[in-house]
Amino acid sequence: FSYDQLTQGLKLMLWGFFLKVVIADRLAIVVNEVYNHLPNYTGTPLIIATYFFAFQIYCDFAGYSFIAIGAAKTIGITLMTNFKRPYLAKSFSEFWQRWHISLSTWFRDYVYIPLGGTRVTLYKWLINITIVFLVSGLWHGAAWTFVVWGLLHGLYVILEKITFQLRTKIFSFLKLETVPILHSIVKRIVIFHFVLFAWIFFRANNLSDAIYVIRNLFSSLTINLSELTLGLSGIHELYIAIYSIIFIILVHIYLEFTETYKKTLRYNAILRWSFYIALIWVIVLFGVYDGNANFIYFQF
Repeated sequence: FSYDQLTQGLKLMLWGFFLKVVIADRLAIVVNEVYNHLPNYTGTPLIIATYFFAFQIYCDFAGYSFIAIGAAKTIGITLMTNFKRPYLAKSFSEFWQRWHISLSTWFRDYVYIPLGGTRVTLYKWLINITIVFLVSGLWHGAAWTFVVWGLLHGLYVILEKITFQLRTKIFSFLKLETVPILHSIVKRIVIFHFVLFAWIFFRANNLSDAIYVIRNLFSSLTINLSELTLGLSGIHELYIAIYSIIFIILVHIYLEFTETYKKTLRYNAILRWSFYIALIWVIVLFGVYDGNANFIYFQF
């Protein structure tokens, strides 16, 4: 028995339940309403649902991973980290070093490296990357939506490599390297939105639905959120969802750029326990408990 491992495991589980019950399951209501009834929606609802799905699938799967890792740690078993703030990646290759790490490292060790890894010609490397991401898409299911999703990510990685010098010249011309913070922000935002575009195919029920979403994303745009409940019980639920996403983004930015939080929580017991209790109350008061909230990745 280890008290430290027990408490660390419970903390991970608490954070995992917050991601799953408070954020992912609330976002799922909007995403399911819009993506399962696409002819009823154009423009803003499609944009909201697409952004929501990006955070739904992260909070759902990362939440599940934190719960599993935490539960294992309480009984003395240490599992590998599965997510490391993937939406803050500055490149597509870095994204896959942060997203579903257990699966991406498996594909690296048992598919990519046996095919030759980086020790091959450029032409062979292009084929290898395509194979890896095609198999990654098929791993999620034998559907064209998953195939396109996988191939898109493969295309992203390929273009990232073959356009490196061109992008370097463009960044130099724009003098972005002289403002490293701005350069970093721009790269993270661009990578996130390419990933976001690929998520459309992952979530769509079929290719026709995915094409419908893409064609109608920017039609009939409106910013009147008071009219957009999108399957939620009220507009306040939509605001809770939006504020939750903002909260997650801020937490990730804080964790990405500072290590002081570890010392702060370790040595300030009042702050630490206030945070734990507040998180428990948030889960109890704002969690979604409708009995239909399965984990997305259970189907895989």
